[in-house]
Amino acid sequence: MNFKYLALGILSVPLLPLLYFDAKRVRRKIPQLHEASNTEGFCKSDESSEIPLKLLTIGESTIAGVGVESHETGFSGTLAKELSEKTSKGVEWKVYAKSGYSSKDIIEKILPSIDEKEVDIIVLGMGANDAFTLNTPGQWKKNIIEIITHLQTKYPQVQICFTSMPPIKKFPAFSFSMRFVLGNLVENLGEELARTVQSFENVSYYDKPIDVEKWCRELGIEPKPELFFSDGVHPSELTYQIWAKDTALEISKSSVIYSPRPETHHLP
Repeated sequence: MNFKYLALGILSVPLLPLLYFDAKRVRRKIPQLHEASNTEGFCKSDESSEIPLKLLTIGESTIAGVGVESHETGFSGTLAKELSEKTSKGVEWKVYAKSGYSSKDIIEKILPSIDEKEVDIIVLGMGANDAFTLNTPGQWKKNIIEIITHLQTKYPQVQICFTSMPPIKKFPAFSFSMRFVLGNLVENLGEELARTVQSFENVSYYDKPIDVEKWCRELGIEPKPELFFSDGVHPSELTYQIWAKDTALEISKSSVIYSPRPETHHLP
């Protein structure tokens, strides 16, 4: 039994009416940003002529690149570039993501559409919409297991990485009630995700939280929300790139992506 989730539910009950009206207000206030263009690309390494790594990014609005014009300067393109530099390999990348999708939507609508025959790395970013729809940790865990099982069955040697959960408590556009209820819920989902991935090989969860204050100190800039959030909720180009670089550093620690692709991947 998830006692932390139960405690959050009890504390959140008095805030639910306020949460409802705050959510409607925020929805009216936030501009409707489009998803990024150029959903696939290739990063070439000058140091190696090996078979390039094949990278898929899967998820919700952040992976769909809401807040930037092109994926090339957003999370997926930056991630591919960083991985190429760190591994001295070319990286072919493709995005499978949709704004507003929950883990259930990813299972039902995205996974069936993935048709690549060879994949080396899969990076998944989700959790915000599961929090927004008040999904339970138990159902979230079932969905995560189904996603991992599907991908590992289709690509037995693939390296799977779940990125850090959305920093809902930092969203400038959200009210106190939304930050408290949804922010704590998404952290609870992140803790459940961390426990779940431990049961699988070649699956990791990058649980380092997105820390805007730390980034500002490292960059020597003022902590202005508009620098890191394009609309008060979704990442800015700067945030996407820092987040992608951090994620690439974590993925590059795995020996799996440095190993030659198994011969079975070359079968027609």
